Amino acid sequence: MSAQTALLIGASGQTGQHLLKELLNSPRFSQVFEYGRRVTNLESISHGKEKLQQKIIDFEKLSESGLKDGQWDVVFITLGTTRKNAGSADSFEKIDREYVINSAREARTDGKDQRLVYLSSAGADASSSFLYTKSKGLTELGLASLGYKETIVFRPAVLAGVSRPESRPFETFGRYVTSVLSHVTSSVEIKVGTLAKAMAKAGSLGSASLPAIAHATQEGEEGALFTVIRNSGAIALANSEL
Repeated sequence: MSAQTALLIGASGQTGQHLLKELLNSPRFSQVFEYGRRVTNLESISHGKEKLQQKIIDFEKLSESGLKDGQWDVVFITLGTTRKNAGSADSFEKIDREYVINSAREARTDGKDQRLVYLSSAGADASSSFLYTKSKGLTELGLASLGYKETIVFRPAVLAGVSRPESRPFETFGRYVTSVLSHVTSSVEIKVGTLAKAMAKAGSLGSASLPAIAHATQEGEEGALFTVIRNSGAIALANSEL
């Protein structure tokens, strides 16, 4: 397998930080491009710095971003937010769905086989009555309709190993519960480093080469089909020798 080029949008997030390191450390990727509202401090990167290119972009002015010129083999998107951090439902949907779909559209190159890998969430459902899971579901369908050769969606459960600047007591308690349950089931929790490793592998392999242990399924609708990897499948894929 020849080395591939990768674009990562959302590297400043919890999973994105780990994914950037995975891509830089992987011999499967010859060049890695990090685009976003802010980029990673180079001093925090210990390996693969020589193959990293970074660019700060304005998601309200994507036509000026240069995303169209990249012709990347694999586009990874880990961009997302919460209603609380966004400030309102409208702002949440703008960042969580519009920015994601618009940047993926801008990064697609006509006539080139490209793979899109998106970080969604467990429970994503376009018909959900809950804002967060509905937005994720609609984003999945929107991305799958853009014309990429294939779209791979990860739906992790509770993320473990995150580092937040603020204290969230209820969230901390919830993670304690899922940590206990994770000893008897692989469906409730995943470490962000493990998730990042699985995403990097899936991006390189593609849907057709995913091992059976990933338990990948196909969802979507006509003209917007995509591959789904859930929590347990992501853990198994990350721990595989591939």
